[in-house]
Amino acid sequence: MADTAYYACLRAGLPEGLRVRELVHGVAWTAAVLSDGSVGVAMHTPGETVPRMFDTLVGLPLTCAGEALLSWNMEEASEALAAVNAFYNRADSAFVRRDAKTLDGVELRGRTVGMVGKMIGHGNMTAEDFADVRALYIMDREEKPGALPDSACEFYLPLCDLVIITGSAAVNKTMPRLLELSRRAEVILTGPSVSCCPGLLELGIDRLHGRAVTRADAMLRAIVEKRGSINAYSESFVVEKKPTAANNNLSS
Repeated sequence: MADTAYYACLRAGLPEGLRVRELVHGVAWTAAVLSDGSVGVAMHTPGETVPRMFDTLVGLPLTCAGEALLSWNMEEASEALAAVNAFYNRADSAFVRRDAKTLDGVELRGRTVGMVGKMIGHGNMTAEDFADVRALYIMDREEKPGALPDSACEFYLPLCDLVIITGSAAVNKTMPRLLELSRRAEVILTGPSVSCCPGLLELGIDRLHGRAVTRADAMLRAIVEKRGSINAYSESFVVEKKPTAANNNLSS
């Protein structure tokens, strides 16, 4: 169910009439500007060992550029996700909650948690948040202190009842397998690469925590100049299956 369905869902919601106007390649982020001026970002994932699907995404209809979500040229896939996010992640969209944190309202005490992508200390999650969990398994593709290699996902995600996945897993195509391994768990996708596409909640995902760009010009300059967070140029949002009473109060 969650094989290519993740990418098909994103592509199915794209409208006719929009084109990719510009791509900006930053140190850590790739950004796309659409013909209506909206801007989206995705984690820059290096890798051009195979040919691109298209010579360039610039000038293509968004519906066509969205096909490159399935490109195995990682540079191109990063561009495609940024373009798709320019449509889905808009500050004027009817998100369930704005200015939200990844774990708002999530009970962690006594749970077995899997984290794909070491995100503690980055963004809005701290070590203190996980002080009372039963077990915490952190897995990352890069070598980072305290993190297992991402191949450990095959062993540990099926043991978890809460799994937190970086949105950049959509670029490197590990997302479908991660969702399959986490099918018995509560699943949260988090990070600027997450697409605010409600249809994704039908694929075993319980919460989408992402960002909508609010200061586009400043962000486009910043990502080219240095590696760093885009939080100062964007607004966080949460879309989830079953908003609680507490969530409703936050959005009022």
